[in-house]
Amino acid sequence: MQVLEAVAERRAVKAFDPNHQMTEDEINKLLETSILSPTSFNIQNWRFVVVTDQKLKDQIREAAWNQAQVSEASILVLVCADLKAWARDAKRYWANAPVETQEVLVPMIGNFYEGNEQLQRDEAMRSVGIAAQTIMLAAKDMGYDSCPMIGFDPIKVADLINLPEDHVIGMMLPVGKALKPAHPRGGQLSVNEVSVRNKFN
Repeated sequence: MQVLEAVAERRAVKAFDPNHQMTEDEINKLLETSILSPTSFNIQNWRFVVVTDQKLKDQIREAAWNQAQVSEASILVLVCADLKAWARDAKRYWANAPVETQEVLVPMIGNFYEGNEQLQRDEAMRSVGIAAQTIMLAAKDMGYDSCPMIGFDPIKVADLINLPEDHVIGMMLPVGKALKPAHPRGGQLSVNEVSVRNKFN
């Protein structure tokens, strides 16, 4: 599948085949693709909680206002972020770069993020969004569908997955085999309504 085709065909599917299971190879392929997503300073601050345990999926469904796709999809990916990834042995993010590059970039990471919690959270949300889109497009290319979700109680879900205090959940992504297609698109704004050239008036 071509990238533009995957973008056009990706939809938020709500009905999944609850009996379908993804193989470990498929799950690993999806994750290996997801970690190719870009992040600022290459800090790779996304953390993916892949829920395959049916009991846990059912519990998370309760915290997501009983939305069926949470427990009926083959896997449920909680796209999280480590807010303190910038401070965790930053040198490893540039381990394969020339020493000259490391000496410039590694100190910049701490200087950029330290003491700025709003920036740390903003960066986490940016990274989560990019990684989630990578997962959704990769899933589509693999013959699967997905459904980006923010409709859940983040405190309850965080408790269910033992989320560390310095992490956040950006969104949930059920991934699996669609039982039926998504509803027709609700209504796309025109390009002219959502884009400007050079400056706002």
